Amino acid sequence: MAVKELKVEPEPTPITRRERRNRASQLAELLERHRGERHAIVLQDYPDPDAISSAFAHRLISARFEIEADLLYKGRISHQENRALVQLVEVPLVRISDEAQLKGYQHSVFVDNQGTTSSLTPMLDRAGIKPLVIVDHHEVQDVIHAEFEDIRKIGATATIYTEYLRDGLLNLDRSNTAHVRLATALMHGLRSETNGLIHARQEDMEAATFLTPFIDASLLDQILHIKRSKRVMDIIRDALANRMVVENYSISGIGFLRAEDRDGIPQAADFLMTEENVHTAIVYGIVFKEDGEALIGSMRTTKLTLDVDEFLKDALGGRERGHYYGGGRRGAGGFEIPIRFLAGQFDEEMMALKWKIYDEVIKRKLLAKIGVSAPKTAGEGSKQ
Repeated sequence: MAVKELKVEPEPTPITRRERRNRASQLAELLERHRGERHAIVLQDYPDPDAISSAFAHRLISARFEIEADLLYKGRISHQENRALVQLVEVPLVRISDEAQLKGYQHSVFVDNQGTTSSLTPMLDRAGIKPLVIVDHHEVQDVIHAEFEDIRKIGATATIYTEYLRDGLLNLDRSNTAHVRLATALMHGLRSETNGLIHARQEDMEAATFLTPFIDASLLDQILHIKRSKRVMDIIRDALANRMVVENYSISGIGFLRAEDRDGIPQAADFLMTEENVHTAIVYGIVFKEDGEALIGSMRTTKLTLDVDEFLKDALGGRERGHYYGGGRRGAGGFEIPIRFLAGQFDEEMMALKWKIYDEVIKRKLLAKIGVSAPKTAGEGSKQ
């Protein structure tokens, strides 16, 4: 009997120092050609520390070329650490609710995303604002394209921007408070994406070493020790109560959530990962958004052979235009599936039925991907 060869995907090869400098030089030349313009730095709908810190870096780099750059997002900043980061390092973010607010921007810059996790992408397209720059560390999405693209399988987008700083796009000065806030934010973004540097690669560690002399340690400590809200604790409790553990996977649907509580989902997934013998956790719920509803989920894993992006895309499929649900980095990822025909808040009985349908469908898809049969429900011969 032939033995099937186990193929392990090799780790991405870091780019050479020369190539790294070339990319920084190319970005500098591009920004020089657009000197004096006004750019929209686009973050995902729910910005995380990596996105916030990297966008702040791009803003300060752009200022060297007399480019006015605003940090834009459309969703909410609900995670307690993210709110603390914005407040404590004074990062200016602009929440967009109307297309008219985009007037005056010449180009867009996508940081820590490639347009698939931002509701601003179609709005910018309709407004004729073309992407100029994409810098991201996630899997290539191939949805939008820009004149300059730096998309790498690396620990964090903050690592890429720290490399730009190292290569001269901005010379950090310890006496400059804005530079200290930037270094502190980038360190937080880098730590959050690499699980406190546990999953950091060589280039991430080198970036952390470079930033260390410039950070405000007390400021970083304040950000990292912000307490969870009662609502987040309630979401974690619901995830724990509703979890299904099978084949070392912990799967939990937590029902309906307000948009401002959305960041409780990844925190609940992180908590489920602390259970003994669980290597992967998936938590999801239906989130009420201003522009509709979406089934939003978060996945965490410590299994080295499990590719989060591939798992979610295989399990959940894609949109009608072929863009897949899912996406992620090493050990973490998420998905957002729009709810269209069944969207809307109805009476209590209808809401319960709607959740039951979505909860059952998602569980069946995930279990099928794992290779486990879904338990029978009422009406399928099971005893209730």
